[in-house]
Amino acid sequence: MKSNEIASGILKAVAAVSGFLLLLFLIYELQSIVAYLVISGVVALIGRPIVLFLKQHFRLPNIMAVILTMLLLTALFGGIIVLIVPLLTEQGKNLYLFDFGVIQAEFDKLYVIVSEYFGTTKKVVEDLVQNAALDENAVKGLSKDLVPSFFKSILEVLDIIGIGIFSVLFISFFFLKDSKIIQRSILASVPDNHRMKTMRSIAKIKNLLSRYFVGLLFQLFILFSLYAVTLILVGLENAILIAFMCALFNVIPYLGPMIGAIIMVMFTVTSNPELDFSTMILPKVGYVLLGVTIGQLIDNFFSQPIIFSNSVKSHPLEIFLVILCAGLLFGIVGMMVAVPGYTVIKVILKQFVSKNKIVTALTRGL
Repeated sequence: MKSNEIASGILKAVAAVSGFLLLLFLIYELQSIVAYLVISGVVALIGRPIVLFLKQHFRLPNIMAVILTMLLLTALFGGIIVLIVPLLTEQGKNLYLFDFGVIQAEFDKLYVIVSEYFGTTKKVVEDLVQNAALDENAVKGLSKDLVPSFFKSILEVLDIIGIGIFSVLFISFFFLKDSKIIQRSILASVPDNHRMKTMRSIAKIKNLLSRYFVGLLFQLFILFSLYAVTLILVGLENAILIAFMCALFNVIPYLGPMIGAIIMVMFTVTSNPELDFSTMILPKVGYVLLGVTIGQLIDNFFSQPIIFSNSVKSHPLEIFLVILCAGLLFGIVGMMVAVPGYTVIKVILKQFVSKNKIVTALTRGL
């Protein structure tokens, strides 16, 4: 091999690596825009069957079908927000006014009972507290400020979501209206010898992502049903709405279920402050945690393996590592888009780099 060919190969490799790193940097810097595009794509996938139904059964023009679909989806999501925001606001007021000293006193009594049962002396407890250097005033201040700060963070997130809603709706509208134009634009930018592979990739990606999101809706429905039954059994007001809200958090892998569990426990504790904590509220919290545990066991050992293994053809361990890396790089947004994004990358690699051994191993069965 000639020296100029070697140099040319090295330059191409360096250019490819540099381009890939630049792409990652741009995605990291523009992750909010990437998130809008991904969410808009999801909305378009959900709305596309509605558009086709309106066009086929009511003979509506494409633009009219898209407008009606967007109005329907906007009304649906808007109704969810209208139901959830007042509930959060009212619960935030209840939490702010709640006397956490009562809970602390009840836990102190419970701790004394447990300590006496296991033979722990008061001196041992005092030594543990002193060694841990716990400041009593700081703990009280933390218990007083923790809940308002938590709900303040939720409201800030809701503000960010509100700002992004317009962008998502705008992008989704054109994704639905000009889906063929977008596909033709992609094909126009691809060399002629790669057009067939690109078309196969687009078709495969649509199929896999549609199956993934249908599976995800099924997963959320299972969790919603279990949460709703649990909260109804413990006698919580607005049980259906709270269960729906907490089930939606499950779209955030691993972190979302914990957020949902914390919210359900908080609602359970503060919804009936007149009840005795140790004999009435604490057992209800235990039932709620039991329901959450059962839901997560079903989700982890039944729902997720079906969704990840059958819909996107990926091993659960493989998905876990992808979500972990995406979370470290791009935060919560990265965790939410990790599986669809990874699926798109796998399909593209299988079509264009199918001879690579690593790609062959990762895309087996795809």
